[in-house]
Amino acid sequence: MSGAAGAAAAPQGRTATGPAAGPWLLGVRHHGPGSARAVLAALRAARPAAVLIEGPPEGDALLPLAADPHMRPPVALLAHAVDDPGRASFWPMAAFSPEWVAIRWALDHDVPVRFVDLPAAHSLALKEPVEGPERAEEAEEEEEVTPVVDPIRVLAETAGYDDPERWWEDVVEHRSPTGGADSGAPPSEGATGDPLAPFGALAEAMGALREAYGDGGQPRDAVREAYMRIQLRTARKEFGDGVAVVCGAWHVPALAARTTLAADRALLKGLPKVRTDLTWVPWTHRRLARRSGYGAGIDSPGWYGHLFEAAGRPIERWMTKVAGLLRGEDRFVSTAHVIEAVRLAETLAALRGRPLAGLGETTDAVRAVMCEGSDVPLGLVRDRLIVGESLGEVPDTAPAVPLQRDLTRSQRTLRLKPEASERELDLDLRKETDAARSRLLHRLRLLDVGWGDPVAGRGSTGTFRESWRLRWEPELHVRVAEAGVWGTTVLTAATAKAASQAVAATALADVTALAEHCLLAELPDALPVVMKALADRAALDSDVGHLADALPALARSLRYGDVRSTDTAALAEVAAGLAERICVGLPPACTGLDPDGAEALRGQVEAVHGAIGLLDTGAEPGTGLRGRWDAVLHKLAARDAVAGIIRGRATRLLLDEGRLAEDEAARLMGLALSPGTPPADAAAWIEGFVGGASGGGMLLVHDERLLGLVDAWLTGVPADQFTDVLPLLRRTFSAYEPGVRRTLGELVRRGPVPEGARRDDAAPATGGFGPGLDPARADAVEPVLRLLLGRPPEPVEAAV
Repeated sequence: MSGAAGAAAAPQGRTATGPAAGPWLLGVRHHGPGSARAVLAALRAARPAAVLIEGPPEGDALLPLAADPHMRPPVALLAHAVDDPGRASFWPMAAFSPEWVAIRWALDHDVPVRFVDLPAAHSLALKEPVEGPERAEEAEEEEEVTPVVDPIRVLAETAGYDDPERWWEDVVEHRSPTGGADSGAPPSEGATGDPLAPFGALAEAMGALREAYGDGGQPRDAVREAYMRIQLRTARKEFGDGVAVVCGAWHVPALAARTTLAADRALLKGLPKVRTDLTWVPWTHRRLARRSGYGAGIDSPGWYGHLFEAAGRPIERWMTKVAGLLRGEDRFVSTAHVIEAVRLAETLAALRGRPLAGLGETTDAVRAVMCEGSDVPLGLVRDRLIVGESLGEVPDTAPAVPLQRDLTRSQRTLRLKPEASERELDLDLRKETDAARSRLLHRLRLLDVGWGDPVAGRGSTGTFRESWRLRWEPELHVRVAEAGVWGTTVLTAATAKAASQAVAATALADVTALAEHCLLAELPDALPVVMKALADRAALDSDVGHLADALPALARSLRYGDVRSTDTAALAEVAAGLAERICVGLPPACTGLDPDGAEALRGQVEAVHGAIGLLDTGAEPGTGLRGRWDAVLHKLAARDAVAGIIRGRATRLLLDEGRLAEDEAARLMGLALSPGTPPADAAAWIEGFVGGASGGGMLLVHDERLLGLVDAWLTGVPADQFTDVLPLLRRTFSAYEPGVRRTLGELVRRGPVPEGARRDDAAPATGGFGPGLDPARADAVEPVLRLLLGRPPEPVEAAV
């Protein structure tokens, strides 16, 4: 809807002079607490026979749910196309939204209430196809925000303000419906003055703006306004002139204009149409801040909610909220801080010529008094209070797709309540409830319902633990609706989608990843289909790179069977076959590579090495699959035709596993760094051997023969070639921790150790290093180490 702001009211074709002159066109700023208070006062004074709300008429049947005691805003009407659930729109409402206030007033007073905007069947058909609910919301915002004119900004600049939001707060949010400065409390039944006067006063302003700027660059507004005029005519025939219309202020002049029914119907002729479903869904204050749904662009819904609900003294109550939040975070905030913050906010408002302290003044006061000038705790205040973390609730009687109902039941059974704030969840898969939670979250991920994302666990690296980061976003309701085409329950939908993806997948890595997902989500009915597709793709794919990409996922999947009691025999057979084919095809694939290809294959070699460690079937070292892989690494390390970065990494993997003697590793390094080797190739070998996060720096610290080889080679690189190898060397050694780099520098500064001697035999170059081991000092430390490790002390031998 339009981003217009302001309040305007006039009967169709004439100016309102009092409650008896209807219909009443109550122009509002969507999600404005001042507009909400003004609308409530106007409805109480006018007592209309019917209330019309800007919104999709298909939602009329859902309006009675607004009075349900289990309905708690912020909520939103969700409309989506039946045949294309991704084509969706939201109409969000907070407790301080004028539309919500009008709906609740009508339901509380048994007054008919209806939506009168263009039907969702047409508006969704007019939307361009988009991908996903996030992009759909962006597209809706682009359609709703008026690009040519922003009425708030124009009116603010006319009044001499450079900040439209500050102008809006001064003229509307901090004024009572009767026109005087107000404490922020909702109007009472006995409020004096003319509650309709603010609407009439700004109706002329909106009319002037539309005369100057036309439709504001939104041609669809003409269609919407034509439909609203037709609905207004229909309501007047049924209820007389006692009809109140709550709509965006920008539309008021168009609704008051004198047009013919035939002209309005002509604008609606030929509009496309789709079948739609509507329901209420929970919304969040954070989502209102990111985007209002009507283009209002508010960025402080928590503050607006406070202004609307505060029963007098809003600044004092706000500062008390802030103090409670900061105290909960163990910050010292006393009653004196609250008093001084209120005084400072009021003083700032007086100096700035404002009728009441606004968000800017209160924020400045909180920063100065309660946060000691720091923006760090102020960020917490903004996140928790100014924006807020409220998540609305919708009653179970609201319509929902079967998949959503099954998900809701699962959430309640597993005690996984959707929350707007982000939180981490640690699961122990040995417990049945945690295992069921894990299965649900993995099934939802397979259905593209991203409620949770796996994160690295903090407590254990075992397969029986999982950690998740959970956050429920309103758009996930659209994802659930989209996933409803696969089934009526989360289990059946995930199973059907996994089987369909297995048949359609063409890449071997995609099928192996899908097999991993099926094991994590425990989809026994989908696994046979996935395994058949996996066997077929593996048999046909001869690309070693594809096989190497696929093997790690299979190896990980085999580990899940241990804790999830899943039969992985078929998976193990496929994994063993892939590993054998990799061992055969890898050496030829590592020759004739460019630098980018060599770097990519280096990563694949590392991944395969880790996977074979999980698949090791050898009864003894050097036998079985592990023995074959060690032989492959020896070939890669010794073959000159293999890219240097891969030779270096193969040498390092063998050394770490104890499959290569230190003397042999030094010999291979000496060959790689010999004068006949081009510097770029030698640098690549070093990158493979000591680069990355493999602890290469510590290896050089403890094996000075290898460090001496690297040092001797580096000092011998010709000056004209040094700049060519410098970037690679910088990338290699910059990854080391500062302490490791400092130690390496100290060792190089001391110079090489004489042949046949040890570093410990040399005189220390700096203080703090002894020439050798001090047994007495080592014995003194041993009892402390045993205590730290929980080991019992060694028995003391009896003195003879």
